[in-house]
Amino acid sequence: MKKTTFSIMVMMASFCISPNFVSANTAEPITNTANTTKAVPADVQVLYDRLEVIKKTDKSEMTRVEKKELRKEVRTIKSELKSRNGGVYLSVGAIIIIVLLLIILL
Repeated sequence: MKKTTFSIMVMMASFCISPNFVSANTAEPITNTANTTKAVPADVQVLYDRLEVIKKTDKSEMTRVEKKELRKEVRTIKSELKSRNGGVYLSVGAIIIIVLLLIILL
């Protein structure tokens, strides 16, 4: 019994480790469609461009007040971009609670 279990496990492991040569003879290249870029609205692009300009500016010649104003501007731009995202975020704790409730109820 132990020999058959061991041989079955070795056979399954060899199937998992063996390379897959089936797709090596394809004539046309495989394109990745997952990396398509989404169209960014113009007003959002303006905010991204402003952030890039702020990153590239030379801050060594600025006074403390000017640097503070730039930091405030960056914070407001980032908060505005977050508010425009409109996504729904779930924490890990919320996901665990949902899964536990599903297990209990089903």
